[in-house]
Amino acid sequence: MEKTIDESIQGTTISLDNADTNSRKLYLESYGCAMNFADSEVVASILTKEGFSTTQKLEDADLVLVNTCSIRDKAEQTVRKRLQKFNAVKKDRPHLKVGVLGCMAERLKSKFLEEEKIVDMVVGPDAYKDLPNLIQEIDDGKNAVNVILSKEETYGDIAPIRLHTNGVNAFVSITRGCDNMCTFCVVPFTRGRERSREPQSILEEVNNLWSKGYKEITLLGQNVDSYLWYGGGLRKDFENASEMQKATAVNFANLLATVAEAQPKMRIRFSTSNPQDMTLDVIKTVAKYKNICNHIHLPLQSGSNRILREMNRLHTIEEYFKLIDNIREILPDCSISQDMIIGFPTETEEDHKDTLKALEYVKYNFGYMYAYSERPGTMAARKLEDDIPQEIKQRRLAEVIALQREHCHYRTQTHLGKVEEVLIEGSSKKSDKHWMGRNSQSTVVVFPKENYKIGDFVNVKIEDCTSATLKGTAVGYSENN
Repeated sequence: MEKTIDESIQGTTISLDNADTNSRKLYLESYGCAMNFADSEVVASILTKEGFSTTQKLEDADLVLVNTCSIRDKAEQTVRKRLQKFNAVKKDRPHLKVGVLGCMAERLKSKFLEEEKIVDMVVGPDAYKDLPNLIQEIDDGKNAVNVILSKEETYGDIAPIRLHTNGVNAFVSITRGCDNMCTFCVVPFTRGRERSREPQSILEEVNNLWSKGYKEITLLGQNVDSYLWYGGGLRKDFENASEMQKATAVNFANLLATVAEAQPKMRIRFSTSNPQDMTLDVIKTVAKYKNICNHIHLPLQSGSNRILREMNRLHTIEEYFKLIDNIREILPDCSISQDMIIGFPTETEEDHKDTLKALEYVKYNFGYMYAYSERPGTMAARKLEDDIPQEIKQRRLAEVIALQREHCHYRTQTHLGKVEEVLIEGSSKKSDKHWMGRNSQSTVVVFPKENYKIGDFVNVKIEDCTSATLKGTAVGYSENN
């Protein structure tokens, strides 16, 4: 639930400049959070070396892969419909093979292969390096499966092929897996225990992106604040590390500072943070470096302490508010966004009112709000009855969304009259005469194109706003340009 999902890119296919020698055609669709799309870049890199070129025409494909998400039921139902479509194409292309990757593969491996017989291959999120062997197996007429969760795999040695990109922004994965056993979340079961990527490989990827013209990166993980490198191994085993390993360990604040210093003109974002793990050191590091963006995504999930306990969130609402207060004190211009689950089992009207009070206290810049969707295999599904009627969930969700929309407008109005640096990402969705980009606070800004281009850092005077968008006029290039 904490991994936010950009609905506008769900189901997009990859398209690469293909080598003439690559004769087999790969059709790869991606669903879910940013982590899944980053994983698709790793898969594309592996299969390009195995002789595959990409196609966006399903009817031309020799291999269809769908990278899946288990975070909400809607995502799983969408993938099931797509698998039915892929199997219909098999009637005209009997040699076509279909594979499921990612979180849904891990969760539903036996169903897909044995019960429903709708795929040829099932590959979990830690098994992508095994794809060449698995493809050989399905070429030989066998079903293939590898959903073993690794304690070491971080894909730090694979240079991802950048997909779904404008050549300006890129994701850089720094951790895999998660140790926070939130009762609503399937991620620990689909992505395994938490481990961190070697910092030098992260730095090399960032430097490589800068050399290719990228201007902004997002350091990505299920929980970036718990990043901890001490020579390899699981985070939970750090207590058994040697004194030397502990003394030379790299935490998230250290990593953030290293990346910021390596490329002082590259914008740096990070997601997702966890309130129980975010430290003052991280907030102070954001404040210290101008190129680290003033935006923190800090999921709350509920404003009720009782519901937070039911969710196994290891913090209280009072501790969360203290963290917010520290962020506001150290980073006065920082924007804060949230994730919220509405209608979690046993949620009362009083719990719901506590959530509305929390929204009023923080007044988030924006947020991602969902009605609770029970995920099979989670602790909540095993221990708690999904007892809140759908109409109550939807009414409470509508109230939360309405209040958040008010706060979005309140926050965007604070930018009026200011001159702010904007990184141009592309044309506005509403007008091809306007550019669209984001400021440091991750708020969308649109302004007339004039002679600027994608990838430019431009100073924009903010003159108008909606609840989600700032509007203005460019007044020149920023010092980053």
